[in-house]
Amino acid sequence: MKFKINKNILLDNLVNVVRAINPRNIIPILNGIKFSLTEEGLDLMASDSDLTIKSFIPASDIISIENTGTIIIQSKYIIDIIRKMPTDEINIEVIDGLKIRIFTESSQYNLNCLNSEDYPQITLEETNNPIILKSNIMKDMIRQTIFAVSLQESRPLLTGLNIKISNNTMEVVATDSYRLAKKTINLDSNYEDDVNIVIPGKNISEFDKILSDEDDVEIHIFNNKVLFKYKNIIFQTSLLMGTYPNTANLIPNVFEIIINTNLNDFYSSIDRAALLTQSKDKNIVRMETNNNELNISSFASEIGKVDDKITVEKNTDKDIAISFSSKYMMDALRTFEEEELLILLNNDSSPIILKSVKDESLIQLILPIKTY
Repeated sequence: MKFKINKNILLDNLVNVVRAINPRNIIPILNGIKFSLTEEGLDLMASDSDLTIKSFIPASDIISIENTGTIIIQSKYIIDIIRKMPTDEINIEVIDGLKIRIFTESSQYNLNCLNSEDYPQITLEETNNPIILKSNIMKDMIRQTIFAVSLQESRPLLTGLNIKISNNTMEVVATDSYRLAKKTINLDSNYEDDVNIVIPGKNISEFDKILSDEDDVEIHIFNNKVLFKYKNIIFQTSLLMGTYPNTANLIPNVFEIIINTNLNDFYSSIDRAALLTQSKDKNIVRMETNNNELNISSFASEIGKVDDKITVEKNTDKDIAISFSSKYMMDALRTFEEEELLILLNNDSSPIILKSVKDESLIQLILPIKTY
């Protein structure tokens, strides 16, 4: 294998595929990146057996191809080496079968490589009827829900993003049992089969980092894996097995108290009140209504107390006092884009529901915290 390429083109593709490398992996071959050069172009692939990312550089983006071939290059140093090469054009050549030379006129690296025959056979198959989304919609969907997945491995299903599809509706849910984020998307066409899958949160987060622009994303769903096709990238992840909890009945349909407020005003008020809670585990703040006034307060016995007031609109004379995690509330508020926000309440032990006035597709739920 011998070719010449622009280092920035190679670097951009390497940065994407290396996301599949797991630093805790104990199988040496899976710490490498597979370079496969043909007359059509260069395939780069990395995998930890759970997540696989493949990126293709067409021959038109490669300066010259002298010899084709396949080699496994250890991932630990390759990105830094490419990034620090002194010229834009670099040469890569396999020598002595399992060694590679990366060089310019003034700089040269010789690296030991791994045998491509030892690399596992990974199937990257596609379905005949993929779901197609614009990448910006996919990116919003992930951003507005992923923060609510659980970090506790004791409940593995909650560490993933639950995606359900029925007809032309896609519903995405994440919950750690203390909060819940739900996003509903209307697809361009009906999907024949109902879908109910759970994608590992850490893997879908890596896919989110790859997405840009407004290109199409193809989603190919199988029983035990899902494959995303985006530009020149194939991203395949295994699914979490099991039945995701039914969250449909967690969101009330009727609310006694509906508060209409400005998103920035409410967020800033929570932010100010949270200053005295930062050293505490739950970051508890208290929200109390008094007619059309909303009082946000927090108390730390060793520091002091803060009170902050904003003016709101309320649908009833009934008032309420309720406590919650300021961190969870601010995480949820950051997902909204519209300025007008609805806070939907029933009592101090029922969930707090957040919705945009104009956009019904996003719902955030936060459980209150009892303070005695």
